[in-house]
Amino acid sequence: MEEAIQGLEPLGPALRSDFGLAQVWLQGDTVTRTVFAILALMSVLSWVVILMRALDALRTRRQARKVESFWHAPDLAQGLARLRPRAANPYRELALQGREAAAHHRANQTQLHNKLDASDWIARALQGSLDDTRARLQSGLTLLASVGSTAPFVGLFGTVWGIYHALMGISSAGQASIDQVAGPIGEALIMTAMGLAAAIPAVLGYNALVRSNKNALLRLNRFAADLLTFYLTGSRVSTQSEQDNVVALKQG
Repeated sequence: MEEAIQGLEPLGPALRSDFGLAQVWLQGDTVTRTVFAILALMSVLSWVVILMRALDALRTRRQARKVESFWHAPDLAQGLARLRPRAANPYRELALQGREAAAHHRANQTQLHNKLDASDWIARALQGSLDDTRARLQSGLTLLASVGSTAPFVGLFGTVWGIYHALMGISSAGQASIDQVAGPIGEALIMTAMGLAAAIPAVLGYNALVRSNKNALLRLNRFAADLLTFYLTGSRVSTQSEQDNVVALKQG
């Protein structure tokens, strides 16, 4: 019995080496290797985009927590300093764009007053900053959408191609046995698994990032509206609850 078990032990590593990603690459033809490389590249690029955009979303969420401290600053300069100037901060960029637009309008009032009033001039500057931030947040999402929609079909193409070659090998051999079928069919099905492995994270990452970007842009639009009111009137429009919080802070 022990001799029989010892004789079967080498079969485990042999079977693991005969079926796997390395075997698909080594035994595949040009088309199989091309599909394999495309799916691997799709997966790597998807994860790079997901991780980079997730870090950006986390950083933007942390920056949003500093907005209230900006409004509670004694002056604009100190408020800008509280928005973390050393990091790429869309809230700080909005405040700077609004300040520069307001200063430019006041300095060139004789040339601009007949064309645009201060509200339109500052609003356009804030909207330009919002557009830049939206483009930055959405960069890479097209890649995720493309991978999520095409990777399963690329994997399916590799599967069909592998099964075709397996059937051609069986036809040339003149007989079909489990040894002849299991290896080629298994290697072909690996392509389907690779396609799904690339597509599923891309789709889930895309949906999560779209929702995160939507919430971030909503907060940025609110901040931009408050900035517009501040640069026009000198104070932020606040609700009664916010006014109560300010009073409580002063009393504390």
